[in-house]
Amino acid sequence: MSKEIPNHRSTDVSVGAFTFRDDKALERNEMTDRVRIFDTTLRDGEQSPGFSMNIDEKIRMASQLARLGVDIIEAGFPIASPGDFEAVRRIATEVKGPIIAGLARITEKDIDRAADAVAPAERRRIHTFSSGSDIHLEHMLRISRDENLRRSVKAVVHARSRVDDVEYSAQDTTRSDRDYLVDLYTAVAEAGALTLNIPDTVGYTMPHEYEELIRYIVERVKVPGVIFSVHCHNDLGLAVANSLAAVRAGARQVECTINGIGERAGNCSLEEIAMALRVHSKATGIDTGIVSTEIYNTSRLLTSITGVPVQPNKAIVGDNAFAHESGIHQDGVLKARATYEIMTPESVGRSSHKMVLGKHSGKHALQDRLKAMGFEPSEVQLNTVFENFKLLADKKKEVFDEDLVALMADESESVEVGDDWKLVSYSVLSGSTSAPEATVILVRDSQPPVTGKASGDGPVDAVLKAIRDLTGKTIDIDTYQLKAITGGTDAQGEVAVSARLGGRTLTGQGRSTDIIEASAKAYLALIRRVSANNMTDLVMKSEP
Repeated sequence: MSKEIPNHRSTDVSVGAFTFRDDKALERNEMTDRVRIFDTTLRDGEQSPGFSMNIDEKIRMASQLARLGVDIIEAGFPIASPGDFEAVRRIATEVKGPIIAGLARITEKDIDRAADAVAPAERRRIHTFSSGSDIHLEHMLRISRDENLRRSVKAVVHARSRVDDVEYSAQDTTRSDRDYLVDLYTAVAEAGALTLNIPDTVGYTMPHEYEELIRYIVERVKVPGVIFSVHCHNDLGLAVANSLAAVRAGARQVECTINGIGERAGNCSLEEIAMALRVHSKATGIDTGIVSTEIYNTSRLLTSITGVPVQPNKAIVGDNAFAHESGIHQDGVLKARATYEIMTPESVGRSSHKMVLGKHSGKHALQDRLKAMGFEPSEVQLNTVFENFKLLADKKKEVFDEDLVALMADESESVEVGDDWKLVSYSVLSGSTSAPEATVILVRDSQPPVTGKASGDGPVDAVLKAIRDLTGKTIDIDTYQLKAITGGTDAQGEVAVSARLGGRTLTGQGRSTDIIEASAKAYLALIRRVSANNMTDLVMKSEP
């Protein structure tokens, strides 16, 4: 018989033949067979190209991570920049529930900066790190093993003088001497580190090798009360597999990110590790505190903020994750969903039904549906979303949950600080022998509308040129992506555009049943993002 996972706040969600536990995050050290989820979307994830976020976006994401039930939010690297410090401080002040962690190198300056940033949190952690491999010590840090151990211990002691909860990581453990790692982790644990993170920093190891390494360290670091953690990168596509192997060996914290984002090929995917443990929890006696029905909403929020979609075949949250096209599969699922589904779409917060609301629906019905999806709009936001919902419902026969997520994303983007240009209308004249000519009307804040005209290679190009002339902002677009939010010929299209400015990739998204309108909205969103990040000096000015 499998071991039952105790908890103080649990609701079992039964869907068809499946029962999924929907646990809120439990207190630290309350149970031995529960894996703590350490989310680093806002730190490691945000460091990857194209995923940078401003402070308000980070707070939105952190608030959703709290609803998701993560145990620890690594909110950023406070010493990296004033903006990173302020983001961590704001999250520590405003987001309740999870432990809020700040990253720091093994220097007093870093540690003090992290401690100041997380100080407002109800529960706070300093995550300090060095390296464990000779490759790093010799070529990057240029110190000896003994000096690294001495500095690491000193850093942990100092961190413990500022907070009660300290985590220590030695980078590149999978290419390190095991006995040195045992000495290093033992020393920092005795100095006061409560969590020992054993990362596969370069995504090098194989599952059986990593399991052996974790077990070797767990069995030899004999300091009572410490939690062993893992942080796996996906360079060989093995981050989730390696994390699961580590859990088998005794790790009880997994560091991961939403949609698996992160440096290079990314990190262990939160949704994949959480659902792998959830699906097998009865057999293994191991589970997490993740509220699984919030997974899809969290994934969609991240894509709406960053403008970077997940691939259709992405496990759990991809568009095709619960789609069945094969006749054999369709026949099996219609007879019994368990034939080809090991979990249900409802268990991760996805809708199994088609139409949600229509043009005859009222504001109360919309509000109830949004609340069920995890959104809690203010009265002002609800009024705006309802107006846009009615406009959309007039254009579409059916309004889907995905459409509602897009409407909420549009409303969130509209309040972003920046150049608040909005599209009033556009028209395009084109002929078989002449270039398309666009007429665009924009409005900015409460100022009178302005009208511009431009020709281009196609209707989208002409509209964007007119917008450049009206706004005085010429941003060279690096990528242009278009996808349908839902099925059908009346589906909304989602356009994402990105630009590389000042070493950062910024994105903008627009959505409409009209692809040209969606493109115009995406470009205006990009202008707002550039302005909100104080990067307008890097944008070419259009000639008046």
